[in-house]
Amino acid sequence: MKKRKLGNNGFEISEVGLGCWQIGGNWGDGIEKNKAFEILDEAVANGITFFDTADVYGDGKSEKLIGEFLKTTKADIKVATKFGRGANVFPNTYSEKALRESVDASRKRLNMDCLDVLQLHCIPIEELQKGHIFDWLRNLENEGKILHFGASVESVEQGLICLEQEGLQSLQVIYNIFRQKLTQELLPQAYEKGVGIIVRLPLASGLLTGKFNSSTSFSENDHRNFNKDGEIFNVGETFAGLPFNTGVKLVDQLRTFCPEEMSMVEMSLRYILDHKEVSTIIPGASSPKHIGDNAKASNLAPLSKKLMDDLKTFYEEEVHQHIRGVY
Repeated sequence: MKKRKLGNNGFEISEVGLGCWQIGGNWGDGIEKNKAFEILDEAVANGITFFDTADVYGDGKSEKLIGEFLKTTKADIKVATKFGRGANVFPNTYSEKALRESVDASRKRLNMDCLDVLQLHCIPIEELQKGHIFDWLRNLENEGKILHFGASVESVEQGLICLEQEGLQSLQVIYNIFRQKLTQELLPQAYEKGVGIIVRLPLASGLLTGKFNSSTSFSENDHRNFNKDGEIFNVGETFAGLPFNTGVKLVDQLRTFCPEEMSMVEMSLRYILDHKEVSTIIPGASSPKHIGDNAKASNLAPLSKKLMDDLKTFYEEEVHQHIRGVY
């Protein structure tokens, strides 16, 4: 597993990290402690040193499981968590007091005196524009309760607002073959400012695994069922904003680009890592097997320039028109 720095003055983390939303178990089939530990153990065995979680994943369950797991391993794991989507603050009752209470609760669950990275969790653009919340984050940083702060965003506009803030360490974004808009403006500006890029949904909620078809169904409490059209939260968080059946058809077209020696997963993850602005990708995993499949991407050869150009053209001509939601 290769490593990259999270921003110019950040720490080194694995190119492939682990998204820990599923470990929280509040959607899909749920994951119990033993299975969660199997997933986390397999991540460490594959050289993964970066876990991404949030205070609201399973109402703190994801953080708690990670905190318990960290007691069992000697690996130097960096953990990024989040604040901002809790019912006590979202969408418009943010306060420094609420932020401090959330940070203290996260520190307790993760068994950390100082959080490695605290990210704003897709908070409304109006709050980002006010800027007060970044002052509160800097206060916590100065007090040693957080080492770095960043922001998870839903759109280029939100990302550009965050990049204006002094001390911003990272941006977490949705970025993949089906969602390339960020390539033109946001990624270069982040790189110029020395801000690390954490990529969530690198496989577009599983679409880019190539394993789905028009008959695929998801459990009632899986976001790929209840949020497929953005009923609960931003539609871009599910299938990268594409209608499911459209996404399946686009994957069938995409197969024709996949090199013979690569899987769809490998091509999709390698595509992201071939952008120097990216610090890490954080695919989730519902079983230990997924970990090894994802981790392979770090040691693959870069995609050819022709393939990268072809994927750009494919996005512009076939995909972009179908993307819905704030982007």
